[in-house]
Amino acid sequence: MTYQILTNIAASITALKRNPMGTVAEGEGNAVAILNRNEPAFYCVPPELYAYYRDLAEDAQLNAVADERMKDPDIVSVNLDDL
Repeated sequence: MTYQILTNIAASITALKRNPMGTVAEGEGNAVAILNRNEPAFYCVPPELYAYYRDLAEDAQLNAVADERMKDPDIVSVNLDDL
């Protein structure tokens, strides 16, 4: 079976066990694919990149909510002088 590795850096699970911080540092701030028997098992992601991914996911979720609400908008006319 063919697997797509979604990062430029890969390491074995043995290397991760031997030197976890060094393995993650090899990614230089990017994700590191961890391979088990030459198949991707998981990705190690530094905290800054994980926070960025979480922000992207939150933005996508908020955009989905906004798109859903725009399908049936309740438009209210407002005059700024009346406020």
